[in-house]
Amino acid sequence: MRLLFIGDVIGRSGRAAIAEHVPALRERLALDFVVANGENAAGGFGITEAIAQEFVNVGVDCVTLGNHSFDQREALVFIERAPHVLRPMNYPPGAPGRGAFLYETEKGERVLVMSVMGRVFMDAMDDPFASVEKELAACPLGLAADAIVLDLHAEASSEKQALANFCDGRVSLAIGTHTHVPTADWRILPHGTAFQSDAGMTGDYDSVIGMDKEEPIRRFTRKTPGSRFEPAAGPATLCGLFVETGSDGLAKRVAPVRIGGILGQALPEP
Repeated sequence: MRLLFIGDVIGRSGRAAIAEHVPALRERLALDFVVANGENAAGGFGITEAIAQEFVNVGVDCVTLGNHSFDQREALVFIERAPHVLRPMNYPPGAPGRGAFLYETEKGERVLVMSVMGRVFMDAMDDPFASVEKELAACPLGLAADAIVLDLHAEASSEKQALANFCDGRVSLAIGTHTHVPTADWRILPHGTAFQSDAGMTGDYDSVIGMDKEEPIRRFTRKTPGSRFEPAAGPATLCGLFVETGSDGLAKRVAPVRIGGILGQALPEP
């Protein structure tokens, strides 16, 4: 199978990049399944039902979220009827929505997508390792799923690396999100899981992690609250990771994707 994971989509600029590039990427790379983290898609904070549907309409199969899952209050309601939108699975019991879902591609292949949130420098959540272990026991790679994608939404690279190695050989892709800067450590782990500490963001990189520069700089220099953060509105770079799996569901090829905006460009060979 051929999979694409797209890093955190930031505001209007990031959404425009999704609309512009995803259809072409699906065709050029013969993609079977596309996942995008959309927790910053609505003005930088959360996601709306309309935006989630926009993503689906242009070829995104699953939208994962993170610590901003419910910043848009409508998400508390629509997420229950939207299996294509996943919040982290280690939210406390009773949280609306789901953290994992088994999808079927047009070719009939089964793709399990899981979203989990780290606990280091993040909100207190249930144990991400235990949450992942429980889901993998219920839906193992090669038996119940032909491919498994795990979104590791966490601040600490160490926690993301630990979670990825914990799953090595049991998921197709373990991909870090949340810090909005693409890391240079994409690789296939010893037992066949593709990994990158952070996919980066899909947003305007002439910014402070996707936000207009003025307010973050003011807060760092003056240490007082001011106006709300606003997403930078320049051309976005779509950042993500391409993975090709073998018949066992494990990775046999991995390559970064960077298109548009001001970052150096990267596009895998078809």
